[in-house]
Amino acid sequence: MISSCKAISICLIMILLSCYSKQGNTQVKTSEELRLVSINEIRTGVDQTELYFPALKGKNIGIICNQASLIGDVNLVDTLIKAGFIIKTIFSPEHGFRGDSDAGADILDGLDTKTGVKIVSLYGRKKKPAQEDMKGIDILLFDIQDVGVRFFTYISTLTLVMEAAAEQGIPFIVTDRPNPNGFYVDGPVLDTSFRSFIGMHPVPVVYGMTIGEYALMVNGEGWLGEKKCNLTVIPMVDYTRNMIVRLKVKPSPNLPTWQSVYLYPSLCLFEGTIISVGRGTAFPFLGFGHPDFVIGSFIFKPESINGVSEHPPFEGQYCLGVNLVGFAENYSQNEHHFSLDWLIWMHEFFKDSTEFFTPYFDKLAGTDLLRKDIINGLPESEIRKSWENDLNEFKKIREKYLLYPD
Repeated sequence: MISSCKAISICLIMILLSCYSKQGNTQVKTSEELRLVSINEIRTGVDQTELYFPALKGKNIGIICNQASLIGDVNLVDTLIKAGFIIKTIFSPEHGFRGDSDAGADILDGLDTKTGVKIVSLYGRKKKPAQEDMKGIDILLFDIQDVGVRFFTYISTLTLVMEAAAEQGIPFIVTDRPNPNGFYVDGPVLDTSFRSFIGMHPVPVVYGMTIGEYALMVNGEGWLGEKKCNLTVIPMVDYTRNMIVRLKVKPSPNLPTWQSVYLYPSLCLFEGTIISVGRGTAFPFLGFGHPDFVIGSFIFKPESINGVSEHPPFEGQYCLGVNLVGFAENYSQNEHHFSLDWLIWMHEFFKDSTEFFTPYFDKLAGTDLLRKDIINGLPESEIRKSWENDLNEFKKIREKYLLYPD
């Protein structure tokens, strides 16, 4: 039997979920100001071979890349080998070099079966290249597609490889790529007492910088320690910060569409709760749900998918929830692209029946204040005020490293 208070809460949630999933919020940008574009409309850093091929000539190259590291339709490693360059080592981030491993799965050292090049995993027993891994390498090349969210681990890999390069005095080139969430800055700024591999620096959840700009900030702000990296960023052409970029290749197995990339900043916080975000389905990070949720029209059943979601939450159980594809597609009408409303609503529904948050939540949020504010019943507007000053300070730092116009 549902209590009268919970019945009222359910009614409110149903109304709010309907508004958000279908209509979005008050308009703050017109479609002319914020554009959905194909990555093919941008000349990425890696496409401009004339700017970095000369630096690679005759060098033993260490390369940090994955399945999205393409020149045209060909992987960067395959392109460089065909052009006669010497690749000594491939450093593999989370999800592996060919991008076929689940989030959080250990990646093993080995050989690339296609090229025979040695692969050193940076997402297994170690996250940073060891000194022996760097032996014989003359130059490092980094080309990975980021999504502009603090807990997406590629910026942590970037930082630790830059740190190793600085320690060994090895030049480091970043070929820049667009940030699909680069058009805004939002969320709580990391409290460094919560520093981890899913949040290393005092930046907000959504930081509004390309990975090349982020590398410049890491170097310029002294976040590598006493030494600085000999860093070169190859910038893009025709990229502006008013773009939502539709990527050619999914940046990770569970971000298959531009809508999932757009929703990822908000929905990933659910990974620190009892709520499913659709891992183990054909539509991860496009909605949320739970077997005990009693409203909504989004029905899904997570299953184990090799290389994508091994034994996801609620495997084999039907979940009921909300599909947010419509919210994503209504991007020009959304007041806040990083939303807490869904998290607050689901906490309101489940707070009396079970433990809603897991210990992982504070790591994702980069603070324990967000969890405490939600538990204390603060509305999103009040919670946002608590991170306003930190956001403004971060924006002052960020401004120094921006390469592209709004």
